[in-house]
Amino acid sequence: MKYYLIAGEASGDLHASRLMRSLKGHDAEAEFRFYGGDLMLAEGGTRVKHYSELAYMGFIPVLLHLPTILKNMKQCKQDIAKWQPDVVILVDYPGFNLKIAEYIKQHHICPVFYYISPKIWAWKEYRIKNIKRDVDELFSILPFEVDFFEKKHHYPIHYVGNPTADEVKEWRLSTSPSLKGGEWSDKPIIALLAGSRRQEIKDNLPTMIRAARKFEDKYELVLAGAPSIDEAYYEKFLVGTNVRLVKNQTYQLLSEAHAALVTSGTATLETALFGVPQVVCYETPLPLLVGWLRKKILKVKYVSLVNLIADREVVRELVADSFSQANIEHELEQILDGPAREQMLKGYQDVWQRLGKEKAPDNAARIMIEILRKKK
Repeated sequence: MKYYLIAGEASGDLHASRLMRSLKGHDAEAEFRFYGGDLMLAEGGTRVKHYSELAYMGFIPVLLHLPTILKNMKQCKQDIAKWQPDVVILVDYPGFNLKIAEYIKQHHICPVFYYISPKIWAWKEYRIKNIKRDVDELFSILPFEVDFFEKKHHYPIHYVGNPTADEVKEWRLSTSPSLKGGEWSDKPIIALLAGSRRQEIKDNLPTMIRAARKFEDKYELVLAGAPSIDEAYYEKFLVGTNVRLVKNQTYQLLSEAHAALVTSGTATLETALFGVPQVVCYETPLPLLVGWLRKKILKVKYVSLVNLIADREVVRELVADSFSQANIEHELEQILDGPAREQMLKGYQDVWQRLGKEKAPDNAARIMIEILRKKK
């Protein structure tokens, strides 16, 4: 069968590549065409466009790049119509992907499957109308989403397990050389994970570095470089500091880190699954206003996946009006040693338990192919 996949960022590239591998295991004649990254390309098929050409976030960047975004969307629609796949599989990235789903449904091209469902439980809940109308099958990787979609909105979904948990388990079973080379000190590591997009890095990294430097006498400060960001982009933030940059070694870094400062997103869950105590940091424009709006508009109590899955505060979240150098320093100090650190590590065990033991990409691929074969 012919599978068209769309992933708009680094995490989507990773999850989509694993799904492609599983689809090949269940369908020997699988053909792929996709918007995605290097990991998807390694699984075979034709990459139409790299996700780095799609990834814009925030009102101003999106507005400035609107002609490019609209052009990419038009090209994607035309490419799908021309290739006539058996299914389009959308991977997160709802602003772009839900528009594609709408087009496919309007033109009756093929079924639409959504792998890694849009996080409409946090905001933009009105998108449930689009999902019900345009998405044939929704595949969730977060256990709490089942109640949200099925009980609240009466829209059946498939919880297939969590691919991040699968990826961490697989990595920890593999053997990998130490991150530290001969020029490294023996100090324990504080890891900095500042996001995968330029805007996130620009907003969060400078304050994260200033806060972490309070502890640089006793700790090595190491920044995880995002796959889609050139090393040159990080240089202006690192000049004059002792912060080390490592690229394409995030799991290796987390496996050796003592604590971490993490920008909200999938990285918070990865950090928890590696058993690294963390402080979640996310700066926003107009922090006082955003802090007030968060309480009024957001439908959930937390922004980090760790706390959402546990349904309680396991990790401290410093977002909008609580994001400051002083607050980051204080919370980081609490988890370097002592009761707060131990309490957080115990909370991580609850997260593992709630995620379950299903192997997400294999489970999703099996269900997808069963559904598609019944339609033929």
